[in-house]
Amino acid sequence: MANLITLARFLLLFLLVSLVYRASPQWQLIDAPLLLLIIALDALDGYVARRRGETSVFGSIFDIAVDRVVELVLWVVLGHLGLIPMWVAVVFIVRGTIVDSIRYGAITGGETAFGMMRSSWGRFLVAGRFMRALYGTVKALTFGWVLLLQPLPALIPPFWAAWSGVCGLVTAILVAASVALCILRGLPVVIEFVIDQKVFGEGHGPREAR
Repeated sequence: MANLITLARFLLLFLLVSLVYRASPQWQLIDAPLLLLIIALDALDGYVARRRGETSVFGSIFDIAVDRVVELVLWVVLGHLGLIPMWVAVVFIVRGTIVDSIRYGAITGGETAFGMMRSSWGRFLVAGRFMRALYGTVKALTFGWVLLLQPLPALIPPFWAAWSGVCGLVTAILVAASVALCILRGLPVVIEFVIDQKVFGEGHGPREAR
């Protein structure tokens, strides 16, 4: 059941992208609520997996993969449409690729994506509930805000003419906060991996027993 919910999120993403590109401004008003549904299903699949004892390596990797696909597709789409700077999407793609590659290795080795963190500061920034919730909330607010703004120039021209500057400032703040948290939470994963694998020291073997 949990994997089916994850699959539903994946399919709903393509409906959202289709609406963003092809729907009339009136129909684009449902983009932000649809995004909220996708986010809610993300929380639901984890709850169902734990509740029904459906946790597995495949489920963990599938969930991480879909999370990343949803996030990266949205950044790329918004960048392609000029709603955010395109370099933002590049930052998230690079960070996501590197961090997820490290996490996949940890998961296949019997660890969890967050349990692999060893240092106290790494656990706080990457695995801590507060930082995870903050990061997810900021990204959700950024996506929702930008999607909400997209149809407004066509639907309410006077409002957009008067408030576009303020709206653009809010967008810039949200995007900057998302990028900052993206990098801040990605660095501990990379740093601990580099230290643990002795990338710049002797040997390149697997994680030593602790």
